[in-house]
Amino acid sequence: MKNNSMKKAFGGLILDTSFRILVPFTLVYGMYILTHGEYSPGGGFQAGALVAVGIVLVRMIQGGDKDMFNVSGPLAVVCAGVGTFIYAGTGWLTLFGGGLFLDYTFLPVPMHHWGELHALGILMIEIGVTVCVMMTIINIMDAIIERLDDDLEEEVDDNGIID
Repeated sequence: MKNNSMKKAFGGLILDTSFRILVPFTLVYGMYILTHGEYSPGGGFQAGALVAVGIVLVRMIQGGDKDMFNVSGPLAVVCAGVGTFIYAGTGWLTLFGGGLFLDYTFLPVPMHHWGELHALGILMIEIGVTVCVMMTIINIMDAIIERLDDDLEEEVDDNGIID
């Protein structure tokens, strides 16, 4: 008997209403931080954390059974690896272009100014970091919830009732 505490929706009218207002702003702000990370404080890690918080809120309030934002298990680990690959791939592209690792002026992309190449390189790095951080936080949340569900299942099996 698996409890799956995240499978059930949690909340009422007030929580659902606040969720519908808060989560879109959280996701949009995370994307804003991602795209403006090279110009201002912020970047991949902060954007990944904000997007992960938005997804965690969706899964907590709406329940984990919904298909919306239901990335977990091996797929989330693969997505975290893809984020790391995007980061490393950007560095390898600059090496193959004749420069040093993460020397964005050597990206093999036709641009008129080196500043545009620099901004593109930073954006590629931040996208990779965002995906990796977001999926890592979601994996951590899934592991904690699975552990809590297992502990609750053992407690129910031992006592026959939930205390």
